[in-house]
Amino acid sequence: MTGATGAQVARAASALVGTPFRLHGRDPASGVDCVGLAWLALQAAGIAVQLPRAYALRNSDISQHLALVDNARLACTSGPCEPGDIVLVACGAAQFHLLIAGFEGAFVHAHAGLRRVVVMPGPLPWPVLAQWRPSSAKV
Repeated sequence: MTGATGAQVARAASALVGTPFRLHGRDPASGVDCVGLAWLALQAAGIAVQLPRAYALRNSDISQHLALVDNARLACTSGPCEPGDIVLVACGAAQFHLLIAGFEGAFVHAHAGLRRVVVMPGPLPWPVLAQWRPSSAKV
């Protein structure tokens, strides 16, 4: 069911394009950040993920937050992205960012500079640190 779940995550993320950006945002009505976007998209696909707390736009260490991925139904993967993959990139000094692989090689992400959720064509301009694929819907 990997493909169906990944497509669900990608569709849910795409439905949030245009949503305002807000740091620590979890509600499309008031805004989301990259973590909130990933959380909402995964929730829509039936995948429960515990949210990290106490993070800033810049973080020197995110290892404690990455431990939350182990409790989710996400499989660490690499190689070409499939729709619904969650991608962690280093987009600046001590600046980490999550994107969701969409369709046709595009990525959906909460863009702090543009202050909204946008679609960005691939390939990614930043180094990929990790990539996770939804492995199954929550039963």
